[in-house]
Amino acid sequence: MKANYQEIRATFDKTNITVYQAYNKQIALPAIQNNRFSSPFSFNRMTWIKPSFLWLMERSNWGQKSNQEYILAIKIKRNYWEEALRMGVLTHPDKRIYPNPIIWEKAFKAAKVHIQWDPERSIRGKKLDIRSIQVGISRHLIQAYNELWIQEIIDYTPLVKKIRHYCQQGKFKEAKRFLPKEKVYPFEFTSYQ
Repeated sequence: MKANYQEIRATFDKTNITVYQAYNKQIALPAIQNNRFSSPFSFNRMTWIKPSFLWLMERSNWGQKSNQEYILAIKIKRNYWEEALRMGVLTHPDKRIYPNPIIWEKAFKAAKVHIQWDPERSIRGKKLDIRSIQVGISRHLIQAYNELWIQEIIDYTPLVKKIRHYCQQGKFKEAKRFLPKEKVYPFEFTSYQ
């Protein structure tokens, strides 16, 4: 594997990291207003958080996919983020990490956090050589995510529409000016579960 093949690209400061999620109006608007999720948000299934803005733009088609029209920037405490990373089990049995697939399968089924690496994207949607992380928070941790991890929920939907408008006009240089400022998050995966 080449150096820096996997990177956590994120906007962060000393205490918080910003992750992104896309939802419909019924989930997003109360979350924005209350800085917390509430029904119809599901507390009984895994929720995926993504620190790469452009990865979520690809996933949600810039907020145009059904039930993904609202883009939320969610500031969470870094200590909880890093705890989740340490608990994480990969979503596939990478033989370099899990030489025995049966051990991986048991760990995966018991995991409270799933980690998946997907191709990072350019502003044009092109796949890059770098892989970007997304983290699945299981139903066992969602209450804690909602009540303890989250510091602020910000509506990025207007920003997404502005950037998308520039991109549709082919004005990518202008669009890039509005992208969140991301850098490589300093975290070493010493091992996975």
